[in-house]
Amino acid sequence: MSQRMWWGRLVLGSPVINSGTTAIAAGRGLRSGFVGLALLALAACSEDGRLPSNSRHWVAISPQVQSLMEEKGMNARQPILLRAYKKESELEVWKQDASGEYKLLKTFPMCRWSGQLGPKKTEGDRQVPEGFYAITPQQLNPHSNFYLSFNVGYPNAYDRAHGRNGSLIMVHGACSSRGCFSMTDEQIADIYALAREAFGGGQKAIQLQSFPFRMNAQNLARYRADENMPFWKNLKEGSDHFEVTKREPQVSVCARRYVFNSQPQDGTRFDANAACPPVTRDESLVAAVSRKAAEDEQQVAALVASGVKAVKRVYHDGDQHPSFKHTTHAAVAVESPQVASSVPQGVSKVAEVSQPDALAFGAVDLPAEQTRGLSRQALLARAQQAKLQEHAAVAVAPAPQAAPAAGPAPARGGAPVGTAAVPPPATATALVAAEPKRAEPPFYSRWLGSLGGLSANASGAEEIGPKPVDAPVPPKAPRR
Repeated sequence: MSQRMWWGRLVLGSPVINSGTTAIAAGRGLRSGFVGLALLALAACSEDGRLPSNSRHWVAISPQVQSLMEEKGMNARQPILLRAYKKESELEVWKQDASGEYKLLKTFPMCRWSGQLGPKKTEGDRQVPEGFYAITPQQLNPHSNFYLSFNVGYPNAYDRAHGRNGSLIMVHGACSSRGCFSMTDEQIADIYALAREAFGGGQKAIQLQSFPFRMNAQNLARYRADENMPFWKNLKEGSDHFEVTKREPQVSVCARRYVFNSQPQDGTRFDANAACPPVTRDESLVAAVSRKAAEDEQQVAALVASGVKAVKRVYHDGDQHPSFKHTTHAAVAVESPQVASSVPQGVSKVAEVSQPDALAFGAVDLPAEQTRGLSRQALLARAQQAKLQEHAAVAVAPAPQAAPAAGPAPARGGAPVGTAAVPPPATATALVAAEPKRAEPPFYSRWLGSLGGLSANASGAEEIGPKPVDAPVPPKAPRR
């Protein structure tokens, strides 16, 4: 076996390596020399405490995630499945057990995503894709500009059938996004290592299920009038297949829509742009999924009948999980930010790629009847107007009146004893904290004049394409 072939096998078949350890069972002779060289590179970290770029592929699964797997009877080599929810800003990692079913390993709070709820359509629209995607070993990128990354596989057959385009959509670190699922460096290290080990255990492709929100009755009722709802209901079909079986659904595309756990009866392949052929399906599974869909629709109908209004959610440019709002990963400065992780995060790329003011703006739910037919710029302007009105209402809200202290009974024919000691009502306003003065106008006004440029690519660092990791050159030990 050649040196290059052996190294490629080691990359995808490596056992879990803990930082600072030097335990790998290897071959003999010349191979042992290369293993020693690899371990030397692994043992040497860069100055900020992270692995240097030439050995990031070998990043260890954290002790915390290792403990989680042990508690749940899982091991690193078992297959994984990913589920992402934009509105909730969460990414779930599921692991397959011995029965073939998947169980939730961990939910990672998403540090940053960009755009709006809805699918990605064009290059530079800052949208995070929604749909079902396959991640293969060749899509891992240990040389990422954002610490570690892997390509999600956008556009897929569904996207291409709808004329959508774009490239280099990643799950990566650095907490900065313009169309990607962005995590912290510590988080992506765990997710990347879990993917690497699953591939090493024989998994051919990892399924990523990307949703606008959790497919529950509350969200379906609130966003029922959104123009993307027909597409989202197609995504829900796949979600329901997974929820019912806890097994990875087989995903195909025909008639420009997703179909799940189906096989063409004539033995041909599905064509994304052609009509769906007669299919063979597990009728018991079809019945179970149909029952779940009917139950969810009943819950939606009950919520609508109870008065839940149809709204459209609008972001300035995406969001992040609430757990990051007052950390070093937040867009706005705070007096005493909490460090989100004890692991060094390197140089932040938030200012290079993300739009920092967007997070301070937050999400706005507009009445659906006020948003029909509006362009993206008009939606953002309407959302900004609603946000300004909300802040104005808070600013003019009357301060709570302090209740008078109980005192002795009033004297006959006169005022209560001690009346003079009661402070005048005007002093109640001192209970309300004054709005700090700013040297510049609110960011709502600053970005209103630049709405036309929101769909353009932001300047700054770009993700580089993934380099093959199945046969890299052995890493060199860093100079001391």
